[in-house]
Amino acid sequence: MQPFFFTRIKYNSGNWDTDQRMPINLLNSLVEYTTIPVDEKEKIVELSSKEIFKSPFCYISGHKLVEFSTEERQNFKTYVENGGFVFADDCNHDIDGLFAKSFEAEMAKTFGADALQKIPNNHPIYSCFFEFEDGPPATSFELNGWGDDLIHDYLKAIVVNGRIGVLYSNKDYGCEWDYDFRNKRFLKVDNTKFGVNIVVYAIT
Repeated sequence: MQPFFFTRIKYNSGNWDTDQRMPINLLNSLVEYTTIPVDEKEKIVELSSKEIFKSPFCYISGHKLVEFSTEERQNFKTYVENGGFVFADDCNHDIDGLFAKSFEAEMAKTFGADALQKIPNNHPIYSCFFEFEDGPPATSFELNGWGDDLIHDYLKAIVVNGRIGVLYSNKDYGCEWDYDFRNKRFLKVDNTKFGVNIVVYAIT
């Protein structure tokens, strides 16, 4: 079995290189909790490059405007429609923020106006490894009242052939998991466990 590797999407607009310790933290959790073989180095792939099609799992994030070029948009669409998985996370954790508005507009342009829909909190992604009975776990950023001061009690997704192709979060998991994995032992509850579910869902 080829080791799982974490791919971060680099896109030309906005700022793509957020939460830089998050990938290694999440990869460490996969090693800790699962038997999935893991490549422990994050890959960064240009969205306009064909390299994206080699990735089982992609991550895209930012705070600023997202505006794909024609080539980026076509690659994103082809990747998702051919079984690829993208986890998109809003670093502003704000439904009125620039990333949220522009990314959602970009998804509407790419997949159609109603493609991005809320997923139910009993979706298999919440039980495919660890059990999250209430749906997506809250983040400390929401609980501290940053962003739009809302607890987002749902995630959105674009579903292709009955399966999530794009998982979209306003909850800022990227910043929540952006710490040195060796500090996890100080947490009462390991907050990266939901990240394990996302990866397990994406690759099985």
